[in-house]
Amino acid sequence: MENEPLLMLPGPVPMPERVRAAMTRQAINHRGAEFGAIYADSVRVLKSLFGTENELFVLSGSGTAAMEAAVANFCAKTAVACLENGKFGERLKKIAGRYGTAVPVVSEWGTPLDLDALEQALEEGARAVTLVHNETSAGIKNPAPEIGAIARKHDALFIMDGVTSIGGDLVEADRWGVDIALTGSQKCLAAPAGLSAISVSGRAWEQLAEERPYYLDLLAYRKSAAKKPMETPYTPAVPLYAALREACRIIEEEGLAMRIARHKRMSEAVRTAARAWGLEIFPTLDAVHAYSNTVTALRIPEGISDAALRGGVRELGVIIAGGQDHLKGRIFRIGTMGAVGAPEVLATLAAVERALRSLGFVPEDDGVQAAAEVLG
Repeated sequence: MENEPLLMLPGPVPMPERVRAAMTRQAINHRGAEFGAIYADSVRVLKSLFGTENELFVLSGSGTAAMEAAVANFCAKTAVACLENGKFGERLKKIAGRYGTAVPVVSEWGTPLDLDALEQALEEGARAVTLVHNETSAGIKNPAPEIGAIARKHDALFIMDGVTSIGGDLVEADRWGVDIALTGSQKCLAAPAGLSAISVSGRAWEQLAEERPYYLDLLAYRKSAAKKPMETPYTPAVPLYAALREACRIIEEEGLAMRIARHKRMSEAVRTAARAWGLEIFPTLDAVHAYSNTVTALRIPEGISDAALRGGVRELGVIIAGGQDHLKGRIFRIGTMGAVGAPEVLATLAAVERALRSLGFVPEDDGVQAAAEVLG
């Protein structure tokens, strides 16, 4: 819409008009056949995005609600090895500490995870592993297949946060040995904020805690989902479910393989522009870690403030993200997820280049042109 800012954040992201329109209809009975069909159709598509045949539920709550549901339902009074190389790995660690014993396996944000330390934590008694697959706070993609193999080797439950990878990158939860996978609605799915989805393996159900949260009790979700028509145990955010179903339809129409390729091309274009300008890409990689497929984290050049850089970009109607916690003022992040494509990416890069120049930074080369060649 006219005068709306362009959100190029690692979520929320711009929503297609069809998704927005789906929220404007009259209220419906959330215990009726129409809502049941909306819910069931969303679950059908989401399972393909998760790469799972496991049971999957949609929760009226953000991705953090699904994080908490995963830990609270299956890891109460359990030692949990919590992999952390960014903000959201840290969040899972804090949640695990509320319900059981968090065993931190910590690396510097944006650096490879310590898989040897994970092995040690499991050998010393941790019975579950938490992982953020795509750590947007640092722009790094963590090696879920390798971590799943380690978890299986030690017969540990594997919980994977796919909030910013599911729907924008390849996720094969079943093949990777993921017991509990989760995502949020306002990221790669390009749906409104406020919903999350969580899949649960048969192996995880065998470890269901006796004492569980009330609102996030996944056994209650399981029982309600088995009804005809499909239901949620408590009143759902019906307009958001309708929007999610429309977002899922759009994903199906594009095709998952094409969608993943588009996300990869957009993130590659941003990194190509950054290299042309002479900016440093933030995360440090090794043989099994990779750059994020949905967000790029870049170091802010010396002598330029975060507020001035992002403020200059915002003057042109584009919103990008800064760093979080101790990375604030050190990096900025450009999201490339959801329904955006080449026009939005190039507009964003043009705004960033203009802001950099206005602040005295002289790019080594034409980053926008370099990105356009990738997107071409």
